[in-house]
Amino acid sequence: MICSMTGFGQACAEVEGVVYTVEVRSVNNRYFKAQLRLPDIAAFLEGEIERLHRDAIGRGTVSYSLRMKNISGQALFDIDENTLKTYVKRLKDLLGDDDSHSRIDLASMLSLPGIVQPAIPDEAHIEKMRQVILSLTKESLAGLQQSRREEGRSLADDLLGNLDRIAAGLLTIRSRVEAVVREYHDRLKDRIDQLLAKAQLKIDENLLAREVAIFAERSDIAEECLRLAAHLKQFRECCQAGGPVGRRLDFITQEMLREANTIASKSADTAISQSVIDIKCAIDRIKEQVQNVE
Repeated sequence: MICSMTGFGQACAEVEGVVYTVEVRSVNNRYFKAQLRLPDIAAFLEGEIERLHRDAIGRGTVSYSLRMKNISGQALFDIDENTLKTYVKRLKDLLGDDDSHSRIDLASMLSLPGIVQPAIPDEAHIEKMRQVILSLTKESLAGLQQSRREEGRSLADDLLGNLDRIAAGLLTIRSRVEAVVREYHDRLKDRIDQLLAKAQLKIDENLLAREVAIFAERSDIAEECLRLAAHLKQFRECCQAGGPVGRRLDFITQEMLREANTIASKSADTAISQSVIDIKCAIDRIKEQVQNVE
Protein backbone atom coordinates (compact mmCIF):
# COMPACT_ATOMS: atom_id res chain seq x y z
CA MET A 1 0.00 0.00 0.00
CA ILE A 2 1.08 3.58 -0.59
CA CYS A 3 2.77 5.73 2.08
CA SER A 4 2.25 9.37 2.93
CA MET A 5 5.18 11.77 2.94
CA THR A 6 4.19 13.26 6.31
CA GLY A 7 4.95 11.49 9.57
CA PHE A 8 6.71 11.57 12.91
CA GLY A 9 8.96 9.22 14.85
CA GLN A 10 10.71 9.49 18.22
CA ALA A 11 13.05 7.38 20.33
CA CYS A 12 14.67 8.03 23.74
CA ALA A 13 17.18 6.24 25.93
CA GLU A 14 19.38 6.89 28.96
CA VAL A 15 22.88 5.44 28.73
CA GLU A 16 25.66 6.05 31.26
CA GLY A 17 24.11 9.22 32.63
CA VAL A 18 23.26 10.77 29.25
CA VAL A 19 19.69 11.04 27.96
CA TYR A 20 19.49 10.71 24.17
CA THR A 21 16.38 11.96 22.35
CA VAL A 22 15.92 11.49 18.61
CA GLU A 23 13.02 13.03 16.71
CA VAL A 24 12.30 12.62 13.00
CA ARG A 25 9.65 14.51 11.06
CA SER A 26 8.87 14.44 7.34
CA VAL A 27 6.82 16.65 5.04
CA ASN A 28 6.10 16.80 1.30
CA ASN A 29 8.83 17.33 -1.27
CA ARG A 30 9.30 16.30 -4.89
CA TYR A 31 12.69 14.84 -3.95
CA PHE A 32 14.50 13.50 -0.89
CA LYS A 33 16.02 16.13 1.39
CA ALA A 34 17.51 15.58 4.84
CA GLN A 35 17.91 18.34 7.44
CA LEU A 36 20.05 17.06 10.32
CA ARG A 37 20.62 18.77 13.67
CA LEU A 38 23.25 17.13 15.89
CA PRO A 39 25.34 18.32 18.83
CA ASP A 40 28.96 19.04 17.99
CA ILE A 41 30.06 16.00 19.94
CA ALA A 42 28.05 13.73 17.61
CA ALA A 43 28.68 15.59 14.35
CA PHE A 44 30.93 12.79 13.08
CA LEU A 45 27.82 10.60 12.65
CA GLU A 46 26.10 12.91 10.16
CA GLY A 47 27.06 10.85 7.11
CA GLU A 48 25.88 7.55 8.58
CA ILE A 49 22.63 9.07 9.79
CA GLU A 50 21.87 10.53 6.37
CA ARG A 51 22.50 7.14 4.75
CA LEU A 52 20.00 5.54 7.13
CA HIS A 53 17.45 8.14 6.07
CA ARG A 54 18.07 7.54 2.36
CA ASP A 55 17.66 3.79 2.83
CA ALA A 56 14.38 4.20 4.69
CA ILE A 57 12.71 7.07 2.82
CA GLY A 58 12.21 7.52 -0.91
CA ARG A 59 10.81 11.05 -1.05
CA GLY A 60 10.11 14.00 1.23
CA THR A 61 11.87 16.56 3.41
CA VAL A 62 13.07 14.91 6.63
CA SER A 63 13.98 16.93 9.72
CA TYR A 64 16.19 14.98 12.13
CA SER A 65 17.01 16.23 15.61
CA LEU A 66 19.33 14.67 18.21
CA ARG A 67 19.42 16.04 21.75
CA MET A 68 21.82 14.87 24.48
CA LYS A 69 21.28 15.81 28.12
CA ASN A 70 23.85 14.96 30.74
CA ILE A 71 22.26 13.98 34.06
CA SER A 72 25.35 12.36 35.60
CA GLY A 73 27.07 15.59 36.56
CA GLN A 74 30.02 14.84 34.31
CA ALA A 75 30.82 17.76 32.03
CA LEU A 76 30.36 17.30 28.30
CA PHE A 77 32.69 20.18 27.57
CA ASP A 78 36.24 21.34 28.36
CA ILE A 79 37.60 24.80 29.16
CA ASP A 80 40.73 25.78 27.26
CA GLU A 81 42.71 27.15 30.20
CA ASN A 82 45.65 28.35 28.10
CA THR A 83 43.39 30.43 25.88
CA LEU A 84 41.58 31.84 28.92
CA LYS A 85 44.87 32.80 30.57
CA THR A 86 45.98 34.50 27.37
CA TYR A 87 42.81 36.59 27.32
CA VAL A 88 43.30 37.56 31.00
CA LYS A 89 46.97 38.48 30.48
CA ARG A 90 46.19 40.72 27.50
CA LEU A 91 43.43 42.48 29.38
CA LYS A 92 45.78 43.15 32.27
CA ASP A 93 48.39 44.45 29.87
CA LEU A 94 45.84 46.88 28.46
CA LEU A 95 44.90 48.11 31.93
CA GLY A 96 48.49 48.50 33.00
CA ASP A 97 49.09 49.61 36.57
CA ASP A 98 45.80 51.49 36.81
CA ASP A 99 43.49 48.50 37.39
CA SER A 100 42.11 49.46 40.81
CA HIS A 101 38.68 50.31 39.35
CA SER A 102 38.52 47.46 36.88
CA ARG A 103 37.42 43.87 37.32
CA ILE A 104 37.69 40.92 34.97
CA ASP A 105 34.51 38.79 34.94
CA LEU A 106 35.63 35.25 34.24
CA ALA A 107 32.04 34.04 33.78
CA SER A 108 31.53 36.49 30.91
CA MET A 109 34.83 35.46 29.38
CA LEU A 110 33.56 31.90 28.94
CA SER A 111 31.47 33.17 26.03
CA LEU A 112 34.55 34.33 24.13
CA PRO A 113 35.61 32.28 21.08
CA GLY A 114 37.77 29.25 21.80
CA ILE A 115 37.26 29.14 25.59
CA VAL A 116 34.59 26.43 25.90
CA GLN A 117 35.15 23.40 23.69
CA PRO A 118 33.19 20.15 23.42
CA ALA A 119 34.75 17.39 25.45
CA ILE A 120 36.78 14.96 23.39
CA PRO A 121 35.69 11.44 24.40
CA ASP A 122 37.95 8.44 24.14
CA GLU A 123 37.50 5.79 21.46
CA ALA A 124 35.48 3.46 23.68
CA HIS A 125 33.05 6.24 24.59
CA ILE A 126 32.76 7.30 20.93
CA GLU A 127 31.89 3.76 19.83
CA LYS A 128 29.33 3.42 22.64
CA MET A 129 27.76 6.75 21.71
CA ARG A 130 27.72 5.77 18.04
CA GLN A 131 25.87 2.52 18.75
CA VAL A 132 23.29 4.26 20.92
CA ILE A 133 22.60 7.09 18.47
CA LEU A 134 22.38 4.85 15.40
CA SER A 135 20.10 2.42 17.25
CA LEU A 136 17.78 5.25 18.31
CA THR A 137 17.87 6.67 14.80
CA LYS A 138 16.74 3.34 13.35
CA GLU A 139 14.00 3.10 15.98
CA SER A 140 12.73 6.62 15.27
CA LEU A 141 12.81 5.97 11.50
CA ALA A 142 10.76 2.81 12.05
CA GLY A 143 8.21 4.92 13.93
CA LEU A 144 8.24 7.48 11.13
CA GLN A 145 7.63 4.80 8.52
CA GLN A 146 4.76 3.36 10.55
CA SER A 147 3.23 6.82 10.83
CA ARG A 148 3.60 7.34 7.08
CA ARG A 149 1.99 3.96 6.36
CA GLU A 150 -1.00 4.71 8.60
CA GLU A 151 -1.61 8.04 6.89
CA GLY A 152 -1.00 6.30 3.56
CA ARG A 153 -3.94 3.98 4.26
CA SER A 154 -6.20 6.99 4.73
CA LEU A 155 -4.87 8.51 1.52
CA ALA A 156 -5.47 5.26 -0.35
CA ASP A 157 -9.08 5.09 0.85
CA ASP A 158 -9.70 8.64 -0.38
CA LEU A 159 -7.95 8.04 -3.71
CA LEU A 160 -9.78 4.77 -4.40
CA GLY A 161 -13.09 6.40 -3.48
CA ASN A 162 -12.50 9.10 -6.08
CA LEU A 163 -11.51 6.44 -8.62
CA ASP A 164 -14.89 4.78 -8.01
CA ARG A 165 -16.63 8.10 -8.71
CA ILE A 166 -14.68 8.49 -11.96
CA ALA A 167 -15.55 4.93 -12.98
CA ALA A 168 -19.24 5.60 -12.29
CA GLY A 169 -19.12 8.77 -14.40
CA LEU A 170 -17.34 6.91 -17.19
CA LEU A 171 -20.03 4.22 -17.15
CA THR A 172 -22.68 6.92 -17.58
CA ILE A 173 -20.78 8.46 -20.48
CA ARG A 174 -20.40 5.12 -22.26
CA SER A 175 -24.11 4.41 -21.88
CA ARG A 176 -24.92 7.69 -23.64
CA VAL A 177 -22.62 7.32 -26.67
CA GLU A 178 -25.04 5.45 -28.97
CA ALA A 179 -28.02 7.45 -27.77
CA VAL A 180 -26.27 10.74 -28.60
CA VAL A 181 -25.79 9.75 -32.26
CA ARG A 182 -29.35 8.44 -32.51
CA GLU A 183 -30.79 11.62 -30.98
CA TYR A 184 -28.72 13.76 -33.34
CA HIS A 185 -30.07 11.76 -36.29
CA ASP A 186 -33.66 12.28 -35.13
CA ARG A 187 -33.20 16.01 -34.48
CA LEU A 188 -31.52 16.57 -37.82
CA LYS A 189 -34.21 14.64 -39.69
CA ASP A 190 -37.02 16.52 -37.94
CA ARG A 191 -35.42 19.87 -38.69
CA ILE A 192 -34.87 19.04 -42.37
CA ASP A 193 -38.44 17.72 -42.66
CA GLN A 194 -39.77 20.98 -41.25
CA LEU A 195 -37.71 23.06 -43.67
CA LEU A 196 -38.71 20.99 -46.70
CA ALA A 197 -42.36 20.45 -45.81
CA LYS A 198 -43.61 23.63 -47.49
CA ALA A 199 -41.49 22.99 -50.58
CA GLN A 200 -42.92 19.48 -50.85
CA LEU A 201 -39.45 18.03 -51.31
CA LYS A 202 -38.20 14.67 -50.13
CA ILE A 203 -35.04 14.34 -48.04
CA ASP A 204 -32.11 12.47 -49.48
CA GLU A 205 -31.59 9.58 -47.03
CA ASN A 206 -28.01 9.04 -48.20
CA LEU A 207 -27.17 12.66 -47.52
CA LEU A 208 -28.73 12.43 -44.07
CA ALA A 209 -26.82 9.24 -43.32
CA ARG A 210 -23.57 10.84 -44.45
CA GLU A 211 -24.16 13.87 -42.23
CA VAL A 212 -24.92 11.65 -39.24
CA ALA A 213 -21.79 9.60 -39.94
CA ILE A 214 -19.67 12.74 -39.98
CA PHE A 215 -21.17 13.80 -36.64
CA ALA A 216 -20.62 10.36 -35.16
CA GLU A 217 -16.97 10.36 -36.23
CA ARG A 218 -16.36 13.89 -34.95
CA SER A 219 -17.98 13.17 -31.59
CA ASP A 220 -16.61 9.64 -31.17
CA ILE A 221 -15.18 9.35 -27.63
CA ALA A 222 -14.77 5.58 -27.48
CA GLU A 223 -10.99 5.79 -27.64
CA GLU A 224 -10.83 8.42 -24.88
CA CYS A 225 -13.14 6.35 -22.67
CA LEU A 226 -10.96 3.29 -23.26
CA ARG A 227 -7.78 5.17 -22.31
CA LEU A 228 -9.40 6.71 -19.23
CA ALA A 229 -10.49 3.23 -18.08
CA ALA A 230 -6.94 1.98 -18.62
CA HIS A 231 -5.57 4.86 -16.53
CA LEU A 232 -7.98 4.00 -13.72
CA LYS A 233 -6.78 0.40 -13.75
CA GLN A 234 -3.12 1.46 -13.76
CA PHE A 235 -3.73 3.87 -10.89
CA ARG A 236 -5.30 1.13 -8.77
CA GLU A 237 -2.42 -1.24 -9.50
CA CYS A 238 0.11 1.39 -8.39
CA CYS A 239 -1.78 1.97 -5.13
CA GLN A 240 -1.80 -1.75 -4.40
CA ALA A 241 1.86 -2.22 -5.33
CA GLY A 242 3.02 0.43 -2.83
CA GLY A 243 6.51 1.86 -2.65
CA PRO A 244 7.50 5.36 -3.77
CA VAL A 245 4.85 5.71 -6.51
CA GLY A 246 3.81 9.32 -5.90
CA ARG A 247 5.36 10.71 -9.07
CA ARG A 248 3.90 7.92 -11.19
CA LEU A 249 0.45 8.54 -9.74
CA ASP A 250 0.85 12.24 -10.49
CA PHE A 251 1.63 11.50 -14.15
CA ILE A 252 -1.34 9.14 -14.43
CA THR A 253 -3.60 11.80 -12.93
CA GLN A 254 -2.47 14.30 -15.56
CA GLU A 255 -3.30 11.80 -18.31
CA MET A 256 -6.75 11.17 -16.80
CA LEU A 257 -7.45 14.91 -16.84
CA ARG A 258 -6.30 15.10 -20.47
CA GLU A 259 -8.77 12.38 -21.52
CA ALA A 260 -11.60 14.01 -19.57
CA ASN A 261 -10.96 17.35 -21.29
CA THR A 262 -10.97 15.67 -24.71
CA ILE A 263 -14.29 13.96 -23.96
CA ALA A 264 -15.77 17.29 -22.90
CA SER A 265 -14.56 19.04 -26.06
CA LYS A 266 -15.97 16.34 -28.39
CA SER A 267 -19.39 15.91 -26.86
CA ALA A 268 -22.24 18.44 -26.71
CA ASP A 269 -24.56 16.14 -24.80
CA THR A 270 -25.79 17.58 -21.49
CA ALA A 271 -25.64 14.28 -19.58
CA ILE A 272 -22.10 13.57 -20.79
CA SER A 273 -21.00 17.12 -19.95
CA GLN A 274 -22.37 16.76 -16.43
CA SER A 275 -20.58 13.44 -15.97
CA VAL A 276 -17.32 14.98 -17.23
CA ILE A 277 -17.67 17.77 -14.66
CA ASP A 278 -18.08 15.18 -11.90
CA ILE A 279 -15.07 13.27 -13.23
CA LYS A 280 -12.90 16.38 -13.33
CA CYS A 281 -13.88 17.27 -9.75
CA ALA A 282 -12.77 13.80 -8.64
CA ILE A 283 -9.53 14.11 -10.64
CA ASP A 284 -8.76 17.47 -9.00
CA ARG A 285 -9.25 15.86 -5.60
CA ILE A 286 -6.92 13.01 -6.61
CA LYS A 287 -4.34 15.46 -7.94
CA GLU A 288 -4.35 17.28 -4.60
CA GLN A 289 -4.02 14.09 -2.55
CA VAL A 290 -1.33 12.56 -4.74
CA GLN A 291 1.00 15.40 -3.72
CA ASN A 292 1.09 13.74 -0.26
CA VAL A 293 2.06 10.29 -1.56
CA GLU A 294 5.69 9.18 -1.31
